[in-house]
Amino acid sequence: MTNLPPCYAIIPARYQSHRFPGKPLAEILGKPMFQWVYEQAASCPAFQRVCLATDDDRIFKAAQERSVPVVMTSPDHPSGSDRIMEAAEIMGLEDEAVVINIQGDEPAIDAGILEALIEPFGRPDTQVTTLATSISPEEADNPDRVKVVRSREGKALYFSRAKIPHHRDPGTSEDNYLLHIGLYGYRLPVLKTFTSLPPSPLESIEKLEQLRLLEAGVAITVVLTDYQGFGVDRPEDIALILPQLKGL
Repeated sequence: MTNLPPCYAIIPARYQSHRFPGKPLAEILGKPMFQWVYEQAASCPAFQRVCLATDDDRIFKAAQERSVPVVMTSPDHPSGSDRIMEAAEIMGLEDEAVVINIQGDEPAIDAGILEALIEPFGRPDTQVTTLATSISPEEADNPDRVKVVRSREGKALYFSRAKIPHHRDPGTSEDNYLLHIGLYGYRLPVLKTFTSLPPSPLESIEKLEQLRLLEAGVAITVVLTDYQGFGVDRPEDIALILPQLKGL
């Protein structure tokens, strides 16, 4: 990839989780989950640095013991985006930097997917990037599966828990549903603006913080991929991710 600004990956790692307390420390094949995520992200050659951002002394100490770069952030952040903004400030990132927010519960995250998320920043007009993949009409019915619709230029028009686009006429082909994958890239000034804004009306209705950007007039480039990702939400999910990790 050419003409890219300096790119950094930040991995939010909170201890508290309603469904899985202490999740970043969960041992998987002899390593804590945060180390799997870090090593996968660090294998992406586009990154100048990869860093963990935590709010917990236990995670901070465990990362230091394993030589995983880590910064301590406030426990009071309302979202991962606010946490990575504080981490970017602690790291002293330059204004022209691109920051990639990598979910801390995807131990098998693919480096090629991260490169796809970064690639659009070779164009100066790209402000924010994210990913989407095709899903079936049945999957699109699930409000926990966030959908996105794009313009012809690949910019997000809307994100919703509803099944969008709505097919008014029966019998029309329903092969155009896109699942939003919650990985983001931001130019640092846009991330600063984003985290300084209050929750927006549509964001409050849908409980989707990316709508704050759209309501503020910030374009989000949606990159299509076959990758669906696999987040570890509950302890029982670890068994499901093992076949992927054994191949790494």
